[in-house]
Order: sequence, then C-alpha cells, then structure tokens
Amino acid sequence: MFRLGRSAAVAALAAAALALGACGGSSDESKGGSSSGGGSAESKTLTLWHYETGNSAMGTAWAQAIKDFEAGHPGVKVKFEEKGFEQIQKTASMVLNSDEAPDIMEYNKGNATAGQLSKQGLLTDLTEEATKRGWDKLLSPSLQTTAKYDERGIMGSGKWFGVPNYGEYVMVYYNKDMFEKAGVKVPTTFDEFTAALDAFAKKGTTPIAMAGAEYPAQQLFYLLALNKANRAWIDSFELYKGKVDFHGPEFTYAAQTISDWVKKGYIGKDSAGMKAEDMGVAFIGGKYPIMVSGSWWFGRLAEEIKGFKWGSFLWPGQFAPGSSGNIWVVPEKSENKDLAYDFIDITMKKEIQNLLGNSGGVPVAADPAAITDAQNKELIENFNKLSTQDGLAFYPDWPAPGYYDVLVAGVQELINGSKKPEEVLDEIAQPYNDNLADIAE
Repeated sequence: MFRLGRSAAVAALAAAALALGACGGSSDESKGGSSSGGGSAESKTLTLWHYETGNSAMGTAWAQAIKDFEAGHPGVKVKFEEKGFEQIQKTASMVLNSDEAPDIMEYNKGNATAGQLSKQGLLTDLTEEATKRGWDKLLSPSLQTTAKYDERGIMGSGKWFGVPNYGEYVMVYYNKDMFEKAGVKVPTTFDEFTAALDAFAKKGTTPIAMAGAEYPAQQLFYLLALNKANRAWIDSFELYKGKVDFHGPEFTYAAQTISDWVKKGYIGKDSAGMKAEDMGVAFIGGKYPIMVSGSWWFGRLAEEIKGFKWGSFLWPGQFAPGSSGNIWVVPEKSENKDLAYDFIDITMKKEIQNLLGNSGGVPVAADPAAITDAQNKELIENFNKLSTQDGLAFYPDWPAPGYYDVLVAGVQELINGSKKPEEVLDEIAQPYNDNLADIAE
C-alpha cells in the first residue's frame, strides 16, 4: 500500500485512481487500450500496465527498463498504460478474463489479490522461469513469500505466480523543522512517540496526517495491533496458521487507540474522508509534522518537498507492515509471455536495481556500494534491519478477498466515531471468519 490494498472505491475501468504501499504512487486516470500481440517480431507490442507515478522510484526504474527492453528487442514496442491502483484492484479479475488483458502488469500481492487470481486460473505459472532465470536466487525466502501461492490461493508456498523486484515497508516520515520548532526529539520507543504526539497536540497542531478513505488508516490500525502481537499471531492472521480472536488484546488495543487518538487530537476527525493523495500533499505542504505510510512515498517526497527538511524512522516496535513490493504478473491470456519474462528479467538486473535504490526505492538485488545518497542508504538499511529482526508483517487487507474495503469502512467508523471499537471489531471479524470457513471446505 500500500502499496500498499491502497485506495478507495473505484469500479469502472476508466475511473480515476490513487497512487502509493505500498502499498506506491499511481496515476489519476487511465489511458485505455489493449495488447496488439501476435504477428512477427517486427510488429509485436508488449502491453504493460503499472500504477507507479513517473517520479516514484519504481516509475523511474521501470521507465529505464522499458528503454533497455526496446533496445534489446529491435522492432518490439512497449505499450505502457498507466493505471490507477484502485482501478486494477477492482477490475483485474474481469479484465484478465477478457481479451483486454495486458501482457504483463503490476499487481498487489497477497491472498486477497494475486492469490485470488492464481486460484481462478488467471495468472501464468512462473515457476520454471523463476528457476531458469535465477529469480529464486536473487530473492530471499521472506521476499519469496508473496511470489508463491498454493491451490487455495494462500501465499508462502506452491507455484510462482509473481515476481517482486523491490521491497517496501511502512515507516514514520517527519518534518524536521516542525520537530525542532516544537522542541520534540525523534522518538525511539512507543512511549516517546506518544509523548511527541501529545506535545504537538497541546500546541494546537494535529500531529498525524492521515487518510481514512484509503489504505493509510488501516495500516496505522494494523501497526497498533502489531505493538501487542508476536510472530505466531501474525502468521495466524495472515497465513491461517491459527485462530484469530478479534476481541483479543491485539485488535482491541488498535481499535481503542485509534478512537482515543482522535479524541486527543492526534488524528483529525475530518481525516475519515481523506484519500492517500490528500494526506501526502498535506504533508508535502508542511501542514503536519508526521505521516505514517510506506516507502513507496520516499522518492516523491525527495523530489517534491522544497520548503523544509524531512526524515524518516522506523515505527517504534518490532513489527511493521511490509514485504516484497507489488509483483509482476503475467496474465494467462497474455499473447507475448516470452517477452513479458524478458521484461521482468531486465527489472532484476543490477543496473535497474541500482537505479531503483538511488531513486528512493528499496531494491532487492542492488550493489550496496552503488547507492550513493545518504537518505536512500538509510531507507534501505532500515528495511534490512526490519527484515533481519523478522519484523515484516505483511498487510492487514491481505487475508481475504474484499477485505480492503471492509477495513477502510471499519477504521473510518473509528475515526468519525460512528461506531464503538467493539462494534467495529465485530464488523471486521465476520468477513475474515467467513473466508476462513470457505478455505476450510
């Protein structure tokens, strides 16, 4: 979410949509069109969809990958169609089951998305290519979790149906100038973090830029639950390895804390209707000292923030939402699968990986010595630290199809106060348990 599930409801194929983890960035509107496919090499077109903005790290790296691909495939043109995250999220099953399917596209990883499409037979099995091209050697076991899905569509084992070429995680971005002016130090513990929030609130400043209408608020909700969780609980929730009590200490703490933070002025009540783009623009504009969101924002912040100094730090806790980035998938109806495999291969090359890292992304196969910017190095080092401490906790909307919308609605109700925490927990438990029952059958 964001990339980031990372957006709010958009149902039509040509609808406007968001950006950003990452669940990262995305376009405002689609350009339409479909793969030409077929024919001789001289007339072939590789139709590619992704939802990263041009100035994001992924957008920058993949634009170069397109140039490299065309240079290495004379007569073949890449027809890039920029889509919105929400647009692909909402319509993928329908589009991939039609003759409008692209040859390759970026898609959200997890049970509810890529897992669901693999279960429906809409994605190409990439297992042979992953072995032949060495993708299985470039990606660590933890990053391969989101590439593999079993016959139930559950991630972590089975066949390769996607290939990630970057990592992502949720962190805390902060306005250094606002921190300094308020006399607030960068927190290293959760108690220090809440003390910082309180210090800003007492000065009349709402500290956290938030977006209740899309992925950011549910990711903050999950972060709070993770502060009371352990790895066994995460595996139970995400991978169905045990029973999840939605009224247990993890989710109860998260729901109550969100409600409390609104009352204390740490989160604006009006943020219930804000989208991720609104949140990001407000932070870039210097209106909030803190933005809790994903690494997919990093490149854009580096480019667009001009009026103040900013930085980032890990969420104060052992765990945070994060994983591999979104994945390249090849639709089963792709007419140019070999070309799609070649394009994926180029995005895994050192040159593209290094560019991704130097553009503010989190590469999975870069040369560490080639990353020159100090801020970018810190971003990558923090990801490596989180990964090393077994802190990547995936994303809250992954377990069940349609769960993204369930969580958006539930956390919105916490922010606007229309429902009590225990009522919201009942609301988000039902679809999860229903899906668990379907899987068990």
